[in-house]
Amino acid sequence: MLLQFLDYVGVAVFAISGAIVASRRQLDFIAFLFFATLTGIGGGTLRDLILGVPVFWIDSEGYVLVCLGVCVAMWFFAARVERFGKPLRWADAVGLSAYSVMGAAKALAVGDTALVAVLMGVATATFGGILRDTIAGEPSAITKPEIYVSAAFAGAGTYVALAMVGVDGWGAAAAAMLLALVLRGGAIARGWTLPGYGSKRS
Repeated sequence: MLLQFLDYVGVAVFAISGAIVASRRQLDFIAFLFFATLTGIGGGTLRDLILGVPVFWIDSEGYVLVCLGVCVAMWFFAARVERFGKPLRWADAVGLSAYSVMGAAKALAVGDTALVAVLMGVATATFGGILRDTIAGEPSAITKPEIYVSAAFAGAGTYVALAMVGVDGWGAAAAAMLLALVLRGGAIARGWTLPGYGSKRS
């Protein structure tokens, strides 16, 4: 139940972020559906392919239906969503938080090591957004000096660490998601960054 819940959350909020990109470019409905679906299932697809397990949305059409539902809703309400301020970045932040835990949890569930689980959490959380931005020709958050991949790493690492010491799955997931969301939210709202590589001086 935990894995499925996090999967649906990640798909839904990433699909919202994809639809927002389509709305800003004033694309047609099919393009809305393309961006919503690509962003919603992209990270999870990469995760399952690497782990060598059945791709989650092929076994259950519910995930594609979630993307379709998000697409229809955003087709009518994208303009209202935009009024809330930075909706794309916040939707991406929630998706990143959920998927960083989901990717790590699924890797542990199929018997992979802690390190692989953390890496799967990071890949799952970031790949869909990277695909969305690349295809749309938008600057990706991964290339900016703000906390993005680091938030996914913190979320995945925290979940794995808590799971390994026996913390309940839901409790570990909630703590890890909250940490990732706080870090990514701080980057969005406060401009939080980590120290970058400085210029070398002779």
